[in-house]
Amino acid sequence: MHGYMGYIALIVATLAIGGLSSWYVNHQLKKYEKVPNSRGVTGADVARGMLSYYGIGGVPVQPGGHGQDFFDPRTNSITLSPEAYSGRSITALATACHEVGHACQYAQGYVPMKVRTAIVPVVNLASNAWMFLFIMGIVMNIVGLVDVAIVLYAVSIVFAIVTLPVEFDASRRAMAYMGSVGMTQQEQSGSFSVLRACALTYVAAALVSVLQLLYLLSQRQD
Repeated sequence: MHGYMGYIALIVATLAIGGLSSWYVNHQLKKYEKVPNSRGVTGADVARGMLSYYGIGGVPVQPGGHGQDFFDPRTNSITLSPEAYSGRSITALATACHEVGHACQYAQGYVPMKVRTAIVPVVNLASNAWMFLFIMGIVMNIVGLVDVAIVLYAVSIVFAIVTLPVEFDASRRAMAYMGSVGMTQQEQSGSFSVLRACALTYVAAALVSVLQLLYLLSQRQD
């Protein structure tokens, strides 16, 4: 009964954290999608301008699908969603500058990004295997399998925690650039609101992962 109630509490907490963070992010993104930037430039223009400002070459800025805003260290390229690539809103501006922030990290050998990139293969393996091993350990009553599953899950938490400084720093770089090139106070304030909201999703993901780990450890002790 204790385990069942603990699991229900975990589900409720996960839904609450995920739901609230998603609502807040979407609210901020949509709010500033309606506010055009003062220069009338697109997100792609801003991204290329920021790359040039910091002397970073060889990084293509290309359009992607809906919701595809990311920097890919494997190809050293930036992909922006249609809303960010062609959009002229403050949200587009903030999104583009944030992704260039990641390109700056890569170009300068930012250690947390190097660590995150290095552990991606291990995280992918762990995320695919831990649940299977955990269930098998419970069903077959093999404590060793449960322990291995928990260790594998803990790897994903390390990834979530390492992701936090990477994302925060990319946003810091974006805001520094905006201030350096004299963007308006409205643009800087709106961009900060957008980037802070997006950062919240990573904090929420890390928190949920930690709660999940605590639940798994409690089951192990039981």
